[in-house]
Parts: sequence; C-alpha cells; structure tokens
Amino acid sequence: MKILALNWNDLTNPFGGGAEVHLEELLRRLVLYGHDVTLFCSGYDNCVAEETIEGVKIIRRGNRYNFNLIAPSHLKKIVKQENFDILVEDINKIPFYTPWYLDIKTLVVIPHLFATTVFHEINFILGTYIYLAEKPLVSVYKGKHYNVISESTAEDIHLRGVPYKDISIIHCGINRELYAFDESVKKYEYPSVLYLGRIKKYKSVQHLIEAFKIVKEKLPDARLTIVGDGDYVGELKKLTQALKLDDSILFTGYVSSEEKVERLRKSHVAVLPSLKEGWGLTNIEANSVGTTVVAANSRGLRDSVKDNETGFLYEYGNIEQLADKLMIILNDDEKRKQFEKNGLEWAENFNWDSAAKKFEELVLKIVDEK
Repeated sequence: MKILALNWNDLTNPFGGGAEVHLEELLRRLVLYGHDVTLFCSGYDNCVAEETIEGVKIIRRGNRYNFNLIAPSHLKKIVKQENFDILVEDINKIPFYTPWYLDIKTLVVIPHLFATTVFHEINFILGTYIYLAEKPLVSVYKGKHYNVISESTAEDIHLRGVPYKDISIIHCGINRELYAFDESVKKYEYPSVLYLGRIKKYKSVQHLIEAFKIVKEKLPDARLTIVGDGDYVGELKKLTQALKLDDSILFTGYVSSEEKVERLRKSHVAVLPSLKEGWGLTNIEANSVGTTVVAANSRGLRDSVKDNETGFLYEYGNIEQLADKLMIILNDDEKRKQFEKNGLEWAENFNWDSAAKKFEELVLKIVDEK
C-alpha cells in the first residue's frame, strides 16, 4: 500500500511537537509492516529538501508561514506522479482542505482543534484567521473518515457535525524503552513539582506558578522545575520574580530525553495545567516511570488521568484547587505511592505497536472501501 501523509511539520523541524511524534511513530511502523510511506511537510532553515528517515520518505517545501498556500500545487503534482492508495491528512493547525483539489481516499487525523482556545495564545487578528479557517472543516471533509486520539476530541468534532460512525479513536502510545520504571531511582529529598512540555500561553504554566506560591507558604522546602522551552518563557520568569520565587523555581530550557526522564522519575508529582490538549501524553509518560500527576480537567487531559486513582484532576484555572491537590500528594506519602502503583498499571495500556496495528487496520479498511 502506498501512503501519502500530510502534516505542517516533521520531527526534525524545531517547531515539531506532540502531533509530529504521534504521526511519525505510526508512519515508521507502517513502513515496517511493508507499506510505502511518503510524508509531505513544510521546510525550515537549513533543512534538507528531501530525505528518508527510518524508511519514511520526507518531502519538505515552503516554510511554516506559507505552507498552506503552496501545498495545493505541490500536492497535485505529487499525487499525479505517484499512484497513492490513500492520503493521511494530519490537521493540527489550519486545515489544508485537500478535498477541494485532490481526488483521493483520505483519512483525516486530528490530535485536537483550536476553536476559541487560539485566542488565549495569539493576537486577535491571527486568532480570528485560524478560528475562521477551522469553521468549514466538517462540510469540506464530509463523508471522510476521522481518526482522533482521545474521547474528548471525538466529542468535539461530533458536536461540530461529524457522525460518530465516521470517527475512530486510537490512543497514543509511549516509548516504553525510554519511559521505563526504575525502582532503584529515589524521589528528590525535597517536595518536588515538575512541569514538562512546550511553554506556550495556552499551556497555562502561569497557573501552576501561582499555585506553587501557595504550596511554598506551607512547604518552604518545596521546589518547582519547569522543563521545556517556548515563546512564553519570558512572561513566566517575570511572574516568578514578581512572586519572589526565584530561589524555588528552576527553568531548565530544552533538555535531552535522558535528563527529561530522570527528572520525571525523581519528581513527586508532574503537573499539566493546559486549557486544551489532544491527549495528555506527558501524564502517561509520568505514570510509566512511576510518578503521579495533577492535570486540569480539560479536553484531552481528562482522558489520560483516572481521577483519584492515577492522579488528580482539578477545575481548569482554579489556582486554590490546584494547590490543594498538590499539597495532598506532597504531604500524604501513602496516597502518592498508591497513585504511583495505579499509574504504572494504567500506563501499560498504551504502546505504539498496538496503536500502529489499529491504525493500519483502519487505513486498509478505508482503502478497500468502494
């Protein structure tokens, strides 16, 4: 089977993130299963225009600012030259609306849609552009199959008008070799809180810093580590200074995968305070290495946490409630250790090999349909 995948970025792109991890973990395994896979995506400074990585042929054109504008002409040429059986279109930013110009069987992959969330992240004019660009999604892709990574996203696109019969849910996996539990690793000697991920405004790390201020007043030895980088770091550092928490909050910036896992293992609790996600992958990664979590009860995140079993959910934006949940975990070792045990069992349900097999079955089903 010949598969053409379409995404804004690939994993080598500095702007690549969770959506790229999700798609390429699946694509690489489809290659191992004997399929021919091509990924068409945007370029970036000093990138290679075309290369093959782990069996996936990657074609890069344009850049992150013009890719949706130049993609149609390139896609029409590629599809005309190659006899692809199916297009896998990953929509995690502005849709490409390929049904307008391509006649090919299509699987629409949606990690999550922005909707009004976009206004929490960027200015009103650009936010309005992205918001309006999503509006025709259901009518343009009418009759196409959708694949999503969480029950929340399935509900989201169903409420927009997509029939449930056209929606399949396949949860993300995790890298089990990297995110492996090591019982010899001990938690930090001080009460430790961790945020790990991109630092964007809608990720709402500012809520965690404000909640940590409350925690710090009751647990003076507590420390918060913020791992990751992004365009909102400056604002978070200003907030940290304003709250006089400089000595208790560490901003690491980008770190290696090995350091990321080490910090996950040693921390008492990991926190995901985001307004909206497609799926809380970091929740599962934390559980897999033996760390409990606290996450906002937001779309996507709520699907990856078993509340009061593998961690806690709290009302998004409720700073006092977030602080209370953190205090329970940091003060009650027995409850924390039970959450850790439950989390290890929960994380066993998620692996990329299983996800890829389900994804292959879905793609083959669509290709075989008349």
